Amino acid sequence: MRKKEERLIVAFFSTHDAMAFEEYCLQCGAEGRLIPLPREISAGCGLAWSSPPEAETDVRKYLENTGIQAQHLKLLMV
Repeated sequence: MRKKEERLIVAFFSTHDAMAFEEYCLQCGAEGRLIPLPREISAGCGLAWSSPPEAETDVRKYLENTGIQAQHLKLLMV
């Protein structure tokens, strides 16, 4: 079992948005990955982007660049 750590979690309105965001982040070399949506977030498409907390500024910039709207953007222990 993985040890829980604080992560920046981005939930999306649709699976398409989640996958498009993942593709953009991978092209940019962003640290993070898609994960199943944590239970603490009760809405969303079932997928979320997980990044280190210190990447919040970059993640917000990537969201703006892609035009993808996040349903939730939170720091959580996952």
